[in-house]
Amino acid sequence: MAINYNERIPNNVDLADNRRLQRALEAWQPEFLNWWHELGPEGTRNFDIYLRTAISVEPEGWAHYDFVKMPDYRWGIFVNPEEADKKISFGEHKGEAVWQEVPGEYRSTLRRLIVTQGDTEPASVEQQRMLGLTCPSLYDLRNIFQVNVEEGRHLWAMVYLLHAYFGRDGREEAEAMLERHSGDPDKPRILGAFNEKTPDWLSFFMFTYFTDRDGKYQLASLAESGFDPLARTCQFMLTEEGHHMFIGETGVGRVIQRSCEVMSELGTDDPERVRAAGAVDMPTLQKFMNFHFSVSLDLFGQEASTNAASYFNQSLKGRFQETMIEDDHRLLDGIWPVHVVRGDEIVLEDQPALNAVNERLRDEYIKDCQRGMTRWNRHIKRSGIDFQFKLPHRAFNRRIGNFGDVQVSPRGKILSEAEWTRRHGEWLPDEEDRAFVQSLMKRVVEPGKIASWVAPPARGINHEEPSTFEYVRFS
Repeated sequence: MAINYNERIPNNVDLADNRRLQRALEAWQPEFLNWWHELGPEGTRNFDIYLRTAISVEPEGWAHYDFVKMPDYRWGIFVNPEEADKKISFGEHKGEAVWQEVPGEYRSTLRRLIVTQGDTEPASVEQQRMLGLTCPSLYDLRNIFQVNVEEGRHLWAMVYLLHAYFGRDGREEAEAMLERHSGDPDKPRILGAFNEKTPDWLSFFMFTYFTDRDGKYQLASLAESGFDPLARTCQFMLTEEGHHMFIGETGVGRVIQRSCEVMSELGTDDPERVRAAGAVDMPTLQKFMNFHFSVSLDLFGQEASTNAASYFNQSLKGRFQETMIEDDHRLLDGIWPVHVVRGDEIVLEDQPALNAVNERLRDEYIKDCQRGMTRWNRHIKRSGIDFQFKLPHRAFNRRIGNFGDVQVSPRGKILSEAEWTRRHGEWLPDEEDRAFVQSLMKRVVEPGKIASWVAPPARGINHEEPSTFEYVRFS
């Protein structure tokens, strides 16, 4: 399914055949561009940026790389091709043909799912809008712009669904997504993690590793939906999302690599000496991991959730890789272990699997996060450094669910409020930590140069030389 770039709105959904929908989206387009100019990446209008643009939704050869001026980037609407005779794979509608139109009884629920997902996309652009001013290299500057334009395209994906399938309500929701803003006290973004600040590149790397990974699991669950246009839209979004998580994992890994190099050069792991040498010490990196991991865990919702049970039962939102799970895909009698507080301990307790859909997804996410952590620890060990990163307990620093009202240490011990108040600075970044990281944020835009606190990439974008290629050209 080739994408038509001769259209005002590039698409592979035959938009020209639906004039009413085309006019509605063309009316929304200037509002999107106004939002982008006001709250998108700061000061980028005259940059030529080496960006990838989708030219197909087929697995091979789907992306084209070239220099593009940011205002000229072509945001469009791309969905995976329909699958003939596709059946719903889970819930009470299992075995029925997938829906090409919104079932009337699920209209408001589907709209809420689409709006919640769509709201995260512009939120992350807003959170990251100033980071180009402190980029550690041209390679990194190009990468954040790639993330930004694709998050903008993911917003377009959800807005298309709202306009195409939800009438006036959908159009109003699409407008509201440009009216809410990250961190706005009056009109904040829907999910808490997307109202947090991303003030520095270490936070950006952590965000793209931990929070974009939550996006992977949410998109994968929606890609199982019985509402086929949503499923096919999310399937293609996952193709683009992979690069965002790659930026996070390699970004954090490069910070760790540079810290190991400095410790080896100094012959010490003393945090103060590592900081004085212009690198980030390991305890500070662990604090940033603790924060971003715990904030991202909240995005999965309550451990026992009647909403998640309803989404599953109604065949609207499945589990990660639903068709590969060996069970009845209805969860009528299944159980799943859930962490709960009992007295002064956290224990596992079997609960109905239908109510624990969120928790199962969170379990998959935690295992995925650990895989990257294991790779980072291998590098540290090979460097001869006596340190290991650890994911904090899932109950640490939580704001919702079973652990929203208790204070828990990174190792899973329930604490008194007084002990938490006294010790949380050991586990989460404090003002001094953030000020130190901010002090490292010096803009480096000379080709082949890189900031002192991060190692160069192992390879470049699209096989270009990472140390010499001019990924962003300034006019």
